Amino acid sequence: MMHASHPDIIARLKRAQGHLASVIGMVEAGRPCVDLAQQLHAVEKAVANAKRELIQDHIDHCLEDAIGQGGRKAKEALAEVTAITKYL
Repeated sequence: MMHASHPDIIARLKRAQGHLASVIGMVEAGRPCVDLAQQLHAVEKAVANAKRELIQDHIDHCLEDAIGQGGRKAKEALAEVTAITKYL
């Protein structure tokens, strides 16, 4: 299911992919460790931001809709919250 936030998440992941490719090239070129660490930090931030946005979108839309339906859907939504929070 495609959500409104998915294009932004894809852009964030592509940015991380670009940073990671840059880091690989930098390692191969023997660049200083400080430069490598800085770029790896950028990769981590981009992935963390994408993950945060994905989880927040899931909570805001998928889970709220299920809880609003009540009954079994609400119980399933609660189980999803429990499962997804381990990735925060």
